[in-house]
Amino acid sequence: MIIKSPSRLHMTLIDLSGAYGRIDGGMGLTLQDPNFILFGEPTEKNIQIDFSQSIMNNCKKECIEKIQDAAFKVKNYFNIDEDFYFKIENAYLPHSGLGSGTQIALSTAKIITKTMGIEADAYKLAQIVGRGGTSGIGTCSFENGGLIIDGGHSLEEKSSFSPSSSSSANPPILLANYNFPKDWKILIVLLNSDIHINGTKEVNIFQKYCPISKTEVCELSHIIFMNIIPFLLEHNIQGFGKGIDTIQELAFKNIEVSLQSTKIKNLMTKLREIGAYGVGMSSFGPAVYSIYDKNNKHIVNEIKDYVGSNGIVLTTKAQNSGYELY
Repeated sequence: MIIKSPSRLHMTLIDLSGAYGRIDGGMGLTLQDPNFILFGEPTEKNIQIDFSQSIMNNCKKECIEKIQDAAFKVKNYFNIDEDFYFKIENAYLPHSGLGSGTQIALSTAKIITKTMGIEADAYKLAQIVGRGGTSGIGTCSFENGGLIIDGGHSLEEKSSFSPSSSSSANPPILLANYNFPKDWKILIVLLNSDIHINGTKEVNIFQKYCPISKTEVCELSHIIFMNIIPFLLEHNIQGFGKGIDTIQELAFKNIEVSLQSTKIKNLMTKLREIGAYGVGMSSFGPAVYSIYDKNNKHIVNEIKDYVGSNGIVLTTKAQNSGYELY
């Protein structure tokens, strides 16, 4: 069995104030490429993991850790005695802001449960493998695709501010799910950066900067629900992009951007200068993205010239569906 799961942009967390009885919440976008492709089949002994020749070495450690952990948890939860052989056919950079960890874990869980004839949706699997304790964007991208807004957590379920990696809360509910226009393309730039925020460093940031001012949270919520989403539904790419620009300076997203390197901030400025409609950073970065169409597609070649050998420039589209099984 083969599963292909998408990557995602995490555009922003919404409410890290907790002033109104809930925290977290997020907005994100599912991407066609890069993607994670995993082959799996039952085997007689242990969890075995192999890689196709195209897999970069800096992807392998995360794949091994996430597959082993997810397989152990799923087998234990469902009392499965069967062991499995996995081969990673395609993978993408970890800790880059594109959500690789959730896709690896959920893909592993889905292959095991499907093979064993167990019906379990992404929400249930995320509970089992321990994903989605803060953001539900990765889980909903896996299952649904499109542009996603999740509803976060009540303070009764999750009383403190923390990233998904250190939270035991259940995955958030899917609040809204929209198809993304097929003629809008996404530019992604991954600069070579020394700043990768995860693990203890990420936990410390949440503890240091939260709670966020409820005034900023209210402004951010207004921009999302009375600006970004209406412009999306009206197919107004410039209005949508302006909203993306605005949220980079609000609430927790402003903190995420402020903690990145100067060259990431300069890249975002450069994209705006050459005519990008909207420029954002996914999660803590370093992935920077912009939405473009046929009228400003010149930004792709111009930013390639600007980046040169100092990073990777990708062009992709949104994916309005979730994982695929073969």
